[in-house]
Amino acid sequence: MDKHSVTFDSNGFALAGDLYVPENAAGPAIVVGHPGTGVKEQAAGLYARKLAEEGFVTLAFDAAYQGESAGEPRGLEDPAQRVEDFKAAVSFLSTEVDAERIGALGICASGGYLLSAAAGDHRIKAVATVSAADIARQFRFGADGTQDPAVFQAMLDTAASARTAAARGEAVEPLTLFPATAEEARALGGEHAVEGFDYYRTARGGHPRSAGVMPWSSFDRMASFDAFAGVGLIQQPLLMLVGTRAETAWMTVEAFRLATEPKRVHWVEGASHVDLYDKPEYVDPAIKELAAFYAAGLS
Repeated sequence: MDKHSVTFDSNGFALAGDLYVPENAAGPAIVVGHPGTGVKEQAAGLYARKLAEEGFVTLAFDAAYQGESAGEPRGLEDPAQRVEDFKAAVSFLSTEVDAERIGALGICASGGYLLSAAAGDHRIKAVATVSAADIARQFRFGADGTQDPAVFQAMLDTAASARTAAARGEAVEPLTLFPATAEEARALGGEHAVEGFDYYRTARGGHPRSAGVMPWSSFDRMASFDAFAGVGLIQQPLLMLVGTRAETAWMTVEAFRLATEPKRVHWVEGASHVDLYDKPEYVDPAIKELAAFYAAGLS
């Protein structure tokens, strides 16, 4: 298997990607998106490599403002641009492989963005998600869906103040997303905070280009975004993988309810949200499910 560094345009941003090409590859291709604040060298790269080992050409890429891709301020989460990034990745792949045999995989936040992209882009012939999350829902309602709505309103207040401060030339510190220590993570409560620390802040999954911060202007961009608004338009085959212990599972359930046939949800027994990023006992069975799905949907 060969791995190539590639660059392609997304609405004026130069995006960086890793293209995985199996030996004698002539089969389908899959675009793989990364979680929010993640980079292509983390979960997306792991899934891209493992799917390439199953015979697929795969492209893991850094979203605009993230990793090695262009865009300022660094770490900005712009839902509209993230959706466009998926479409741009498909455009790039269509010049490299059979344009009629391209699928896509979204992990965590990119799962939500992919659903939005696939609703309007029929070039994506098979759609799959792992631990899917609508990042706007997650910040509005919390990872488990029970957060007081006043929390997000307060974040919007801070975002408004940050924009005003920036207009005046004042320095504005972004939001730090993950605690610095395991103790701080546990003090925040909830499995998702602990998992985020354990993956992004330790040698397990940490990467120097994974920002770990989010500029405040990300949040007013999320305010009216709904990754699931167009799910009912998706006519392509849809597979959603989710762990039985994932706090975020309610978002997969909601998106799946809104989706039309053909669709299937696959529950990964014992897995949490982040377990599906890298733990072999959960990732390897997920890859088998995904490989079979793409083989059928992109035949």
